[in-house]
Amino acid sequence: MVEDARFEDGGEKALNLGALAPEDLQVISALIQDAVIPAAEMRYLPKERRFAMLLNRFRWEDGARDRHGAERVQSLLMFENVESVSSQGVERGNPEIVLSTLAVEFVPGEEAPSGHVLVTLAGDGAIRLKVEALEAVLRDVTRPYVAPSGKVPDHPQ
Repeated sequence: MVEDARFEDGGEKALNLGALAPEDLQVISALIQDAVIPAAEMRYLPKERRFAMLLNRFRWEDGARDRHGAERVQSLLMFENVESVSSQGVERGNPEIVLSTLAVEFVPGEEAPSGHVLVTLAGDGAIRLKVEALEAVLRDVTRPYVAPSGKVPDHPQ
């Protein structure tokens, strides 16, 4: 029987990473730098104590960029144990807004393992999650696609 090729069959596997410690979150932060997030693709589910965003991240880990060009992939970034969500510099109620991530970090609270997850956005925006404990997952959910700009993100000095 002949089967269709799957993304997982390729040499470059989809990412599926977890973070339970601040050092783990640093890896995820590097991978989501320059990701773009339509505001309509973020959800806080208070009953499930979960915050999730569907982002279009640049594939920084891609070792074959010279062969096929700059690529992005849709990824799901989820945080568990979320007690509350606040934001600054993010226009609420406008689903057309597109945000760009710069970094994500964990700031320990007074009583371990609680603290805050801070998602820093371009343009002085930020999303802050109050968490009982750090638990995050970054999972690629589509095949990579050619970056619309065709370029690697650049940060002028």
